Amino acid sequence: MHQAPINMVENEETNAPAHVAVIMDGNGRWAERQGKARKFGHQEGMEAVRRVTIRASERGIKVLTLYAFSTENWKRPPQEVHFLMQLPIRFFDRFVPELQEKNVRVNMIGFEEKVPTSTRKAIQKAMDQTKDNDGMILNFAFNYGSRAEIVRATQSLCERALNGEISISEINEEMIEHHLLTQSIAPYQDVDLLIRSSGEQRLSNFLLWQNAYSEFYFSDLLWPDFTGDVLDEALLSYINRQRRYGAV
Repeated sequence: MHQAPINMVENEETNAPAHVAVIMDGNGRWAERQGKARKFGHQEGMEAVRRVTIRASERGIKVLTLYAFSTENWKRPPQEVHFLMQLPIRFFDRFVPELQEKNVRVNMIGFEEKVPTSTRKAIQKAMDQTKDNDGMILNFAFNYGSRAEIVRATQSLCERALNGEISISEINEEMIEHHLLTQSIAPYQDVDLLIRSSGEQRLSNFLLWQNAYSEFYFSDLLWPDFTGDVLDEALLSYINRQRRYGAV
């Protein structure tokens, strides 16, 4: 059902989420139901990214993090991986002007080592083109895995301790958070609302630390069918909840 327009520019006053994260699931199944190859689902999924990004920006969301490619996705067939590596190039080539118009800044979290040079360059170009925008941050989690992120942060802290820069007793949650990849979106590292499409109900190694106290919203819609109105439904669900953070 279409929801009435909602204005959430003032996050603090409306109890709206500052950081929304999305697990974009169901592209392949959508294509198969259409009798098409999986790549067509990913192509349509790109259109859903545009729709949701524009609506999130209009709703005053501070950070929208999209799980675009996980460290586990390398296990997929080589042809599909190759196509997924081309999607950022196609997306930014088409939509950066619109992101500029909406004052959206592009950011990326993930591990660059295995990502093809052409893909890295396309993402970096989009980041450079939008770096002066001070509206919503469109944060792509690309070649991202939360366990690897936590391991890398732990290794960095251990190295600092071995070098005498810090003592083990100094290591606390704030210091760990500072060494996570999401430091680049400070002060909005913690996720307020996690959305997952396609009816699946699991985190899939996505922002495990940052989702410690997030609210979850699961939709049965496959990602290519996701619209701005569905995002509004998730946001309204969030607004009507009471977050206690372990308190009464």
